[in-house]
Order: sequence, then C-alpha cells, then structure tokens
Amino acid sequence: MKSNPTSPEPDLVGYEVLVAVTGGIAAYKVCDVVSRLVQRGVGATVAMTQAARHFVGPLTFQALTGRGVLTDLWSADDSRDVQHIALTARADLLVVAPATANIIGKIAAGVADDVVTTLVISADSPVLLAPAMNDRMWKNPIVQRNVRTLKNGGYAFVGPAEGWLACRSIGPGRMVDSPELLEAVAAVLKARPPKNSGSR
Repeated sequence: MKSNPTSPEPDLVGYEVLVAVTGGIAAYKVCDVVSRLVQRGVGATVAMTQAARHFVGPLTFQALTGRGVLTDLWSADDSRDVQHIALTARADLLVVAPATANIIGKIAAGVADDVVTTLVISADSPVLLAPAMNDRMWKNPIVQRNVRTLKNGGYAFVGPAEGWLACRSIGPGRMVDSPELLEAVAAVLKARPPKNSGSR
C-alpha cells in the first residue's frame, strides 16, 4: 500500500509534549498544531485554563490526542498521583499557546494557582510561549518587562506576528500561524533526543 503523500512524516516519534491552552481566540489555531503533532508521532497531552474552555472545548483536544484533557488540579485519574508533576517529569517540551498577557504575567511572577501555571512552574523541559494579545497590550511596558524576565529565565518565545487582530486593529500581537508554531515546536524537540523513547 502506498503512503498518502499529504500525510505528515512521523519524524517526532517518541517525544512527549504538554500543550497548555489559555483564554484567547487564537486557541483555535492550537487545534491544528496538536493534530499535526500527533500525526508526526508526538504523544500530546493538553491542559486548559478555565478561560480557554470558552473558546475551545476539552472534547476537541481529547479527540485529537486520544488522551484526557487536564482542566484543573484535581482531575487526575488516581487521587494519589500528583499528575501535573508526573506529566512534567516525562515531557520533552511544554508549549503555552496562546500565551496571553495574563498568563505571561503570572508565570513571570511565579504564580501557580491553576493547572496551567502549576505545569509551567514544575516543568522539567524547555518551555515555549506563543504570545497572543491586543497590540496595545503587547506594547505595554509591564508586559514587555514580563517577557524580558521570562527570556532571561530561559523561556523561549515564538512570535507574536503582526497583522489583523481579533479586536479589529492591525499591529503586533497576533499569534503565529500554526505552521510556524509547529516548526518551532519541532525544532526544540529535535535539538535533543526524547526522554522516554522506549516507554510510549
């Protein structure tokens, strides 16, 4: 049987990625990224803030990943398992997309008051953020200070892009499109071998 030439090459088999989705309209782009990562062989687990669930339902990500979606700190199947710690221990990368001004500020301040911020604060892997917000928010000196704080702490960023924003203005703050985010994720993963290549 011939392979489908339009199917992505499974070049990321063995890698585990945590995808943290926050409350922005750009969350719809993350669905495509997650789908394509899974097609390329990634084991993907999604966590969502409460605000994110106003834009995309957990069932969408569950269908795309074949895994349960973390929506709070108490959603572990086994109440004795500190699931967010276990997930971050085996993840090769944690992606925060869209990364709103709110989540960037919370991470920069060391806040861990929900499942997403707790995953980030306990991450044992690179963390990649894809900012998405209004252009005035992105240009705000406080947001820029928080971004610098995170970059100085070793966090990686992709974007934001400049273009048409959900607020109907044009400027910087648009989350990069899914192909660019996908390739940024792949580049980080391919920089090192998967942690648990024999355990998937």
